[in-house]
Amino acid sequence: MTQSVKHKYPRIIACGDSALVVEFSDQIDEETNQRVIALADMLATQPITGIVETVPTYRSLLVAYDPTVIRAKNLSTSLEARLGQLSAASATARRITVPVLYGHEVGIDLDELAEMKQMSREELIALHVSADYRVYMIGFAPGFSYLGGLPQPLHTPRLAVPRQRIEASAIGIGGRQASINSVPGPSGWRFIGRTPLKLFDPSRAEPFLLRAGDRVRFRHVDVDEAESLDAAISRGKAVEEWETP
Repeated sequence: MTQSVKHKYPRIIACGDSALVVEFSDQIDEETNQRVIALADMLATQPITGIVETVPTYRSLLVAYDPTVIRAKNLSTSLEARLGQLSAASATARRITVPVLYGHEVGIDLDELAEMKQMSREELIALHVSADYRVYMIGFAPGFSYLGGLPQPLHTPRLAVPRQRIEASAIGIGGRQASINSVPGPSGWRFIGRTPLKLFDPSRAEPFLLRAGDRVRFRHVDVDEAESLDAAISRGKAVEEWETP
């Protein structure tokens, strides 16, 4: 009988010949993710020569490096030293309020979800905007945000057959997670609305609107306000509602 192997965390493992992965846990939770973000922040402010890029995930940090500049063994030793200095409290936490137009042509699953949950549309929307969400990671597509914090009554399995195209800025629910689409593409998530905000805009100085570790609140807007925000954004005006950390 095969027994599961228990690993000691954090641990550093190789990922190909030009990256290391720092794993903090085999579980997904906010404390683990905070430590991932804290290490990413530390490496940004106290860089190690040879690191090319870091990519935060739910429970680990990918550290890509140039093997002609630093060897994996030396990088691993430097990362271990950083881990000894790490405090999850050092992770950044920006806060943004995201306006959402619920239903209409993009929120194609709102009514079905409300019926499934035995709620009115208004009750489902009120529950969705009541939560404080955490951006656990950016991935799948440029700027796509995976959000934790979805209220339990809204947890819903993904569709058995994905749709071939969902528009950018669609607000989704998939399993225990919420999401904001960044670019058009296929998806098996369920969608309840859309935001005028652009999660990905290559013309901006920072193309990704959100980053791992950010906090998100949703705000219900009507058609008139959504169209006003659409127009302002099309003119190049920044309309993001950020709170000072």
